[in-house]
Amino acid sequence: MTRIIKGVFDFQKNVHGTREQLFKNLGAGQRPMALFITCSDSRISPDMLTQTQPGELFILRNAGNIVSPCSCGHASAEAATMEYAIKQLKVRDVIICGHAKCGAVHGLLNMDHLTTLPEVKKWLQFSVPILEKVRKDTVGMTPDEALQVAIEQNVLHQLENAKSYDFVREAIAKGELRLHGWVYHFETGTVVAFDQQKNRFVSLNEATKPKFAATPEDVDAYMKSHQSGLDLTI
Repeated sequence: MTRIIKGVFDFQKNVHGTREQLFKNLGAGQRPMALFITCSDSRISPDMLTQTQPGELFILRNAGNIVSPCSCGHASAEAATMEYAIKQLKVRDVIICGHAKCGAVHGLLNMDHLTTLPEVKKWLQFSVPILEKVRKDTVGMTPDEALQVAIEQNVLHQLENAKSYDFVREAIAKGELRLHGWVYHFETGTVVAFDQQKNRFVSLNEATKPKFAATPEDVDAYMKSHQSGLDLTI
């Protein structure tokens, strides 16, 4: 704790004063570029990873970068944060970023080991639907390889959970929002992104850039067909 307090003093003395105009501007309000949803894992630093400044990212963090679905039946921090970011702050991009060696996903794959962590076990139920596919796709893989597959599938599942909200689907259909699925490998600095056209994760610099659904035809098609699997997000 002493080191954390010392860090605050160092910030006040050596950083804040040198960026005074930035912090004055922030006092007038925020206009973040994106909502960044990622894990609470202490090894992940969204600002460092994206090289962004205060006010540029609206950040939501929890164990396993999970988005509880609209059907969960109770208020959630994820729903409130997404709603505020999309409807009030008008962010144009939502990034769900998983990461290598995720402890939450490891726990998901080993639920019988979570008897002493009942709240974690309940929280991970929002990712349980990926298990059948993961187990099928990882036959013959090492535990580390299977974990990586599960981490990627978890990101894809959370994208679907995000789209369970009317305000998300409507913003996508209006051409006002894009969704992105990333996985960050902190040991190498590599980021992979899900490429809808290739139907797999690829290096971020190789991924097809998502497009906004901007035409009236897109809007009509999306609103009529989103439940049948049509995907206009990327």
